[in-house]
Amino acid sequence: MPTAAYIHIPFCRRRCYYCDFPVFVVGDRHNGASSGNIQLYIERLATEIANQINYHRPLETIFFGGGTPSLLTVAQLGQILDLLAAKFGIANDAEISMEIDPGTFDLAQLQGYLQAGVNRVSIGVQAFQDNLLQLCGRSHTVGDIYAAVDLIQQGGVTNWSLDLISGLPQQSIENWVASLESAIALKPHHISCYDLIVEAQTPFAKQYQPGDKPLPSDETTAQMYRTAQQILSGAGYAHYEISNYAKPGSQCRHNLTYWQNRPYYAFGMGAASNLENYRFTRPRKTQEYYQWIADGCNWRVDLTPAADRFLETLMLGLRLSRGVSLKSIESEFGIDRVNSLLKCLQRDRDRGWVEIVIVNDGNSRSERLCQRYLRLSDPEGLLFSNVVLTEIFSQEF
Repeated sequence: MPTAAYIHIPFCRRRCYYCDFPVFVVGDRHNGASSGNIQLYIERLATEIANQINYHRPLETIFFGGGTPSLLTVAQLGQILDLLAAKFGIANDAEISMEIDPGTFDLAQLQGYLQAGVNRVSIGVQAFQDNLLQLCGRSHTVGDIYAAVDLIQQGGVTNWSLDLISGLPQQSIENWVASLESAIALKPHHISCYDLIVEAQTPFAKQYQPGDKPLPSDETTAQMYRTAQQILSGAGYAHYEISNYAKPGSQCRHNLTYWQNRPYYAFGMGAASNLENYRFTRPRKTQEYYQWIADGCNWRVDLTPAADRFLETLMLGLRLSRGVSLKSIESEFGIDRVNSLLKCLQRDRDRGWVEIVIVNDGNSRSERLCQRYLRLSDPEGLLFSNVVLTEIFSQEF
């Protein structure tokens, strides 16, 4: 049963040049109090939440993503949380995360979010060099980053994350190391390091071709990945997912729902849910999303076949440093698929990218299959995860 909910807040002051997310640009001077578009969206969001089937389990994680959720007023955020609480209930120890951008909030606003129930924030930093931020189309400066972190510390946020991007135009290894060291110095509980993907239909796609200058070479971006693993692990951040590092006890519980292929609600323009083995992505354009709501929020689509669920489980679970439980795979999909999978991956095991390890889950040591996990090695297996997954997807299971 789903116990997680993602809420998409699509509003941004401007669109970053690498972004292909469904967003609505409101301009630098607008926020939730001054934009009628934001309030209208919340009203439509309320209708979608009201129409959702309730599986009668309180929410254990809620994630406000975007876009820029910190463009919401405290009252607007509270309104959404009240809707979720009335519809599903919210567990007392729920993780409630919110993405925020430097320069989009003040101390009173942040404290209001915390009082409304937010207990984890994720700040979009991306880089600690002003020239790289400008090349990305970001609306903040390095100075804004430090001001935002100061507010986080003043506000008493006890669990916060910081995002960085590698592989940016004109970014060097030295830039990347400097950003990692600057991030560590701020002492966040969690750090996400994403490799730039040049998505079609973005401004970057019109300017750059993958592998061509001023984008770093594939060899350089691979070294950036290895460097992040080395520096962050050395600073006490556990590399628990391909792009994510955390201090002990600070893994993002909500995102683990995705990677463990568990069900979750999703609400808002372009948001994707996973319920009853059905996956559904809402319309990505504002008026189409509003029309979908007016038509009754019909989200149900074809049931995901078992073979596809098997591949989804591997694609998501192998992102985790822990990997996937072979016992769980066998229980859901059968021993024949497990044997075929291991045969398919033998070459990757030989070259050290794939491992089978024994994990102590608290089970009896005699139940060896319960403790066997298939995982990608760190960092090389995780670095070449796309190659491994391509080999898996090329097979018929």
